[in-house]
Amino acid sequence: KMVHNGIEYADMQLIGEAYQLLRDVGGYRPVQIAEIFRTWNTGRLDSYLIEITAEVLAHVDAATGKPFVDVIQDQAEQKGTGRWTVQIALDLGVPVSGIAEAVFARSLSGHTALRDASRGLAGPKPAPLGEAEAAAFADRVEQALYASKIVSYTQGFHEIAAGSEEYDWDIDLGEVAAIWRGGCIIRAVFLDRIRAAYDARPDLPSLLSDEAFAREIAQAQDDWREVLTTATRQGVPTPGFSAALAYYDALRAERLPAALTQGLRDFFGAHTYRRTDREGSFHTLWGGDRSEIGA
Repeated sequence: KMVHNGIEYADMQLIGEAYQLLRDVGGYRPVQIAEIFRTWNTGRLDSYLIEITAEVLAHVDAATGKPFVDVIQDQAEQKGTGRWTVQIALDLGVPVSGIAEAVFARSLSGHTALRDASRGLAGPKPAPLGEAEAAAFADRVEQALYASKIVSYTQGFHEIAAGSEEYDWDIDLGEVAAIWRGGCIIRAVFLDRIRAAYDARPDLPSLLSDEAFAREIAQAQDDWREVLTTATRQGVPTPGFSAALAYYDALRAERLPAALTQGLRDFFGAHTYRRTDREGSFHTLWGGDRSEIGA
């Protein structure tokens, strides 16, 4: 349930970022974005959260005649389960960066004094695209949303698997997907495919290792990156989309800067390091002749 809610945080953050991009960059009005979400809900993004996003965006405030979403203060509250998910993930040593960014985004939204003091900072202002360009951009946003969603679920299921191993719970990840599919906030057609992936291969190390999901992310690559490039150029914050892509790229990288991090740790704290060419832990005598010794 805790991880379910953490994924829910991530799902809602990604949906919010898609909405903001469609509005600020695409130039769409809330009622038009509602129709876009309704269309998305007939495809692979079919889910309860996508469905109700369309309902909220289409709703008009009776008192003002304005879009309902425009009369709500942009400060998202939280009960704490998303934060708990991140805290336990840190204890287990599992990277759940997408979920963490969703938690931090809610936290940032509530710091009104800080936001008020920062509004004058330099940076670009979004410039809406033309109609034809906006339609193509909306398609790219759908790709980015779907790819980022895969990553969020990958992280959540990784945390469940790690907890299961740590505490000998013997959790059936395919069954978890089936339970969530049956009725919860994140219920979605997408979960059927997650169940199928784990049923076919119970030892699947990651959803990204599943051929079907890996293929879909590969197909989303260019659009996903283009959306983030556009968001950066236009000054639209997309912490969820960005964290998802960074996680994906980190997993596929041949080498990570963690090697330098460990070298620095050895320099200032004698924390040792492991070499790529032989077994064991080592320390360099940085304050002496810089020879290497076994640790």
